[in-house]
Amino acid sequence: MSLFHNLLIKFMPLVPKPIVKFVSKRYVAGATLASAIETVKVLNSEGTVATLDVLGESSIRREECEAAVNEYLQVLDSIAEHRLDCNISLKPTQLGLLLDEELCYLNIRQIVVRAAKYNNFVRIDMEDAQTTSATIKLFLRLHKEFSNVGLVIQACLRRSLDDINVLAEAGANLRLCKGIYNETRALAFKDPAIVNYNFSLLIKKMLQAKCYIGIATHDEKIVWAGLKYINQFNVEKSQYEFQMLLGVEEELRKILLAGGHKVRVYVPFGIKWYAYSMRRLKENPKIAVYIIKAFFRIK
Repeated sequence: MSLFHNLLIKFMPLVPKPIVKFVSKRYVAGATLASAIETVKVLNSEGTVATLDVLGESSIRREECEAAVNEYLQVLDSIAEHRLDCNISLKPTQLGLLLDEELCYLNIRQIVVRAAKYNNFVRIDMEDAQTTSATIKLFLRLHKEFSNVGLVIQACLRRSLDDINVLAEAGANLRLCKGIYNETRALAFKDPAIVNYNFSLLIKKMLQAKCYIGIATHDEKIVWAGLKYINQFNVEKSQYEFQMLLGVEEELRKILLAGGHKVRVYVPFGIKWYAYSMRRLKENPKIAVYIIKAFFRIK
């Protein structure tokens, strides 16, 4: 990351929230469930499936966890009501992982049970490295009882190859992404090229193990690697999908759809849109340039 981009990131907290909201609305489906449902309807009409995420993480009170459970139950009810091609993604720390692992399990189990009622699916997101082992343990416990639950693995982590060997043995449904958390070199690859090599290796391992895989990337080099292995192993289209964030690399999404591949868009929404937007901007300083320009035009 350049010095210029680092300076932009430091400048971002000074930008008024209305400006951030204006730019981030491309990447966040609003603050309400109603706005998120409308976004998914548009995606479905274009041939794209979706996953809804209620923004929030690292709950510090049980009441916050309970509120998140209720919100996710409402999301599942609404998906069913509107007959959308859409599942849900959730973060364990939002549901109490840092408070009490048993509480978190029971909270997510409630959501998985409701999803099963509608023949829907729950994706458990992976967060920073301090939660990886607990999240995998949580997933495997739920997976023993339910088939409609999946997990995320991050290609940047050094441990991920070993984790995939365990998860493949269990027949896990996995989303593979690069990972966004700033981990130490002892835990994660820091060279972007090595992260890409590892991503490609993990795709190969998952497909060889016949895991269902969501290849979550906006990097066309990784997309190419995925397509190479899909072709090499004659993988059925029902065994994989590509996944992207709302508002990012829409042209590549259309190219994949035109090629007959299933594409799922991650649709975040909720009242905690600002924290999410700032994190996304730190990951992609190019977006920050547009915000800075808008800020000075208004000034």
